Amino acid sequence: MLPNFDAPMTKITKRSADALRPQQTECFLWDSELRGFGLRCSPKGKKVFVLQYRQNGRTRRMTLGPYGALSPEQARDLARRNLGDVAKGDDPSGERQRERRAPNISALCDRFIDEHVMLRCKPTTQREYRRCCDLFIKPKIGTLRVQAVTRPDVAELHHALRNKPYQANRVLGVLSKMFNLAEIWGLRPDNSNPTRHVPKYAEHKRERFLDPDEIKRLWATLDQSVEDGTQTLHVATAFKLLLLTGCRLTEIKTL
Repeated sequence: MLPNFDAPMTKITKRSADALRPQQTECFLWDSELRGFGLRCSPKGKKVFVLQYRQNGRTRRMTLGPYGALSPEQARDLARRNLGDVAKGDDPSGERQRERRAPNISALCDRFIDEHVMLRCKPTTQREYRRCCDLFIKPKIGTLRVQAVTRPDVAELHHALRNKPYQANRVLGVLSKMFNLAEIWGLRPDNSNPTRHVPKYAEHKRERFLDPDEIKRLWATLDQSVEDGTQTLHVATAFKLLLLTGCRLTEIKTL
């Protein structure tokens, strides 16, 4: 509830703050100059500066900091800045609570896999996305809160994989999808995706064809593997089909 502003008040100074004594229950000293600015004292004598206000019909109370770490003048200036945000329609106390409840990146990875990847992606994509999360994203930024991740955080992770440009770009793509979903799920503000404007690395695909002698040796090796029982006829035939047709591996495996 709001403080009783009809009760006696005094300007909060070092003298008045020192004079506030603990009682059996939590007690307050409210400032006579700045409405809602106060000093709270616990039954054990711990004193902290607080700010109380109303926003959208709700009473909010936020802690500004402990007495001693903050002087009364510093706490009053901080209270004024927060009241300025309230006047603009912001809710500093509510925003602070939302940040405390916000999940970290590891939790976002798990939700991304469970609620998006496993429902919408093919098995090969599922494995790749899970691999990106487990090997690269979680170890690097997993402990950061979703709202706290910035573009420099993403750029640093991307740069750390610069020797593997293809992998670096895949990780960047996974992060982009994750943060888009984080906005949809209300975990970040709209248009705040920190992967934006992080440039991808150039990718140079390597392609080499077997020469005739190599093809003969491969074919002979496949035949020999069937004869000595190290491979089944199906496996050897699958490799021969790949060689003859140029089909994708998944196409041959699912025939």
